[in-house]
Amino acid sequence: MSKPTIGFIGLGLMGRAMVECLQKAGYPVIALGNRDRSGIEEAISRGATEAASARELAEGSDIVMLCMGTSDHVESRIYGDDGVLAGTKSGQVVIDFGTSLPSSTTKIGADLAEKGAAYLDAPLGRTPAHAVDGKLNIMCAGDKDAYDKVKPVLDDLGENVFHLGDLGNGHKIKLMNNFFAMTTAMAMSEVFAVSDKVGVPRQMVYDVMAAGPNHSGMMDFIKNYATDGQIDLAFSVANAAKDVGYYKQMAENFGVDSRMAGCADATLRAARDGGSGDLNVPEMVDWMTKNLESK
Repeated sequence: MSKPTIGFIGLGLMGRAMVECLQKAGYPVIALGNRDRSGIEEAISRGATEAASARELAEGSDIVMLCMGTSDHVESRIYGDDGVLAGTKSGQVVIDFGTSLPSSTTKIGADLAEKGAAYLDAPLGRTPAHAVDGKLNIMCAGDKDAYDKVKPVLDDLGENVFHLGDLGNGHKIKLMNNFFAMTTAMAMSEVFAVSDKVGVPRQMVYDVMAAGPNHSGMMDFIKNYATDGQIDLAFSVANAAKDVGYYKQMAENFGVDSRMAGCADATLRAARDGGSGDLNVPEMVDWMTKNLESK
């Protein structure tokens, strides 16, 4: 049986790795280029077709996939005369693999449903290296029939594929996950910075903390940079600030005032707005060391 044609929008580091995986698995791909042409050129060299607009991409695809940085980016490709919504058709499935605001996700889903198309939110876990090999974690939510329809494709992209119920649940869980992860990362970065100030070796602090219930993968990511200069988490401060900000906004949209997100949010925004947005999250140990202020 022939495989469905995939229309892919967002060929950054993760998106281009996913496209490579799809092409290796034999899927025809239509891709949309951006200012950085490196991803689209790589895809074309492997046989992909380039669309002139998101509308044209949707018109020629069975499944549309987006892997973009923000909800604003996603909406810019969904709406407008040249957007996905203008070119979508009944029975089509559109999937957002980014980390987006649930309120935006449900709005887009309702608008696509009016044209008979289905929208799924499917944020990702793991790295572009995992994506190339089809070993992502995929947190998918939305209409179960639509999910079942695209499940074989998701299985080619992911090692662990979850269906999480109603549309928006994937983004809700991903934001909760990233809030928790980044709060842990900021706390551990400060611990190492303070350990320098009080004269206790970083390794000694880690050995004690890691022997108890505080031990976690995120702790190890920060420790490996703090003691060995090794970056295991290639996730930018700018992206971390965006995700924690989205978590706070999601909570506010549901009438909740997050007590815990404030410190991580303020710290990440200060680093980003001060010109350190391109740092990887483990490098916040250095930022903390330079920016600890005593009262």
